[in-house]
Amino acid sequence: MPRAAVALALVLAVAPAAAQQPQQAPFDDLRAERTRGKADAAVTMYEMSDFQCPYCGQFWRETLPAIERDYIDTGKLRLIFVNMPLSIHPNAEPAAELAMCAAHQHKFWQMHDLLFGNQDQWADLKEPGAYFLSLADSIHANRSQLQECLRTKATRPVVAADFEGSRRSGASSTPTFYVEGELIVGAQPYGLFKSVLDSIIKAKSSSR
Repeated sequence: MPRAAVALALVLAVAPAAAQQPQQAPFDDLRAERTRGKADAAVTMYEMSDFQCPYCGQFWRETLPAIERDYIDTGKLRLIFVNMPLSIHPNAEPAAELAMCAAHQHKFWQMHDLLFGNQDQWADLKEPGAYFLSLADSIHANRSQLQECLRTKATRPVVAADFEGSRRSGASSTPTFYVEGELIVGAQPYGLFKSVLDSIIKAKSSSR
């Protein structure tokens, strides 16, 4: 798929739900809620991820902290999280919906970190709902609002759009990253991301 088409697929995936479904206007800020970094950062990277995926958890533990330190916190990189819950992980879609409901309360990244940090505790549960609510309580989310969001499946269309955009971009496994025309597949070491990001930043600087 051409670079422009890949980028468009991902942009459409994380576009405000209200743009396509006006009745869901309360959820029209979810893209901003799952974005880290400055809007004018030199590079934008999309992370297509599954909360139950062990390799996604590995990326969160081993690689993301260094990327945050060297690129996001320094204003060089903007990271956008895209849900890609795989069917082989039965609790991945409920976890994604939970995270997006938390996003409506401006708590997406807190829930994101809790889901990955406690992945071993909930991944194999037959009914993860009670555990998910305990995570929400730990970040002081409004429980009644969260339960209503989950009960009505209010964020399911957002998660579904994310998944479709990920597939259209060429992703077939998680985690997969789209960064300025290139797909990076798997929980690659920090050194690979550093090489790619530094190369893009250097190229953009020299073309100015």
